[in-house]
Amino acid sequence: MAIIVDNDTRLVVAGLTGSEGRFHGLRNRAYGTNVVAGVTPGKGGQDVEGIPVFDTVADAVDKVGANTSLIFVPARFAADAIYEAVDAGIGTVICITEHVPAHEMLRAYTYFRGKGVTMIGPNCPGVLSPGKANAGIIPAEIFREGAIGLVSRSGTLTYQIGHELTQLGLGNSTIVGIGGDPVVGSSFIDVLGKFQDDPQTALIVMVGEIGGDEEEKAAAFISEHVTKPVLAYIAGFSAPPGKTMGHAGAIISGSSGTALAKKEALEARGIEVGTTPTEVAQMVADRVK
Repeated sequence: MAIIVDNDTRLVVAGLTGSEGRFHGLRNRAYGTNVVAGVTPGKGGQDVEGIPVFDTVADAVDKVGANTSLIFVPARFAADAIYEAVDAGIGTVICITEHVPAHEMLRAYTYFRGKGVTMIGPNCPGVLSPGKANAGIIPAEIFREGAIGLVSRSGTLTYQIGHELTQLGLGNSTIVGIGGDPVVGSSFIDVLGKFQDDPQTALIVMVGEIGGDEEEKAAAFISEHVTKPVLAYIAGFSAPPGKTMGHAGAIISGSSGTALAKKEALEARGIEVGTTPTEVAQMVADRVK
C-alpha cells in the first residue's frame, strides 16, 4: 500500500496546457502515473500528447473518472482551482502553485476540510509513492520503493534525505511535501496519522524547519497516537530571529519557533533528531538493519 497517491490514482492536471503543467504532467505519466486528463477553461477538446483536455474538472470526473487533482495554475487562480476540484467530487487535491495569498487559503481550508478532502500544498513538491504514482515535481528517479514514510515542509531537503536513503539501499512507502506556507492543506499530524494506518510504512521520517509550532504539535501527537518509530530533522539552527528563511512560514517570532526549541520538544517525547540529512539517513539505516 501507500498513502495519498497509489495505483488507483487517476490524475487530472489543472493547467496541463501551460509550460509547467505540461512538463511535469508528462513526467508524471512517464513515471507510470495514470494521468487521465488536463483542465484548461476554453481549451476543452484539445489534448496534450494524447491526454484529453477538458474545460472543467467536473467533465474530467464524469468522462474519465478523475479522482485526484494536481494544480499548476497561476497563484491568482489557485484557490478557485481548489474549490472547483472539491465541488467536482475530487477526493485528493495537490497544489504545487506558490505565492497563493494566505487569506485565500484560509477560506479554502475551511471549505475543503469540511468536505473531508485530502489537500496537500500549496507551495509544495507534491506526493510520490515509489513504484506506484508521482503527483507533482518530486524527482522520482532518486527514490526507490520501501517501507519508510517521509513527510517534510521542505522540498529540497525531502530530495536530499530520500537520496541518502537510496544510497544506503533503503526505500520509501510514500514521500509527502506538505508545503512551506503559513497555511497549508495538511499538517504533519494529518500525514503522520495516515502513515500510522498504512501497512507498508514501518518507520517515519519527519523533516521540519523553523517557524510556527507544527513540529511541537506533531511531537505530542506522536507520543499519544503513533506506535511506529519516528525520526526527525529540523532545518534552521543558524537562522537569525525575525528573518524569513526560504519559506513564508519559516520565520522565528520571539522565543518560539527556533530549531533548538523544536528539537528539544521532539526529544522530550523520545523522538531522536538528527543534525544533518546524512545523519538522519544513517539513523534510519541503524533502526531498520
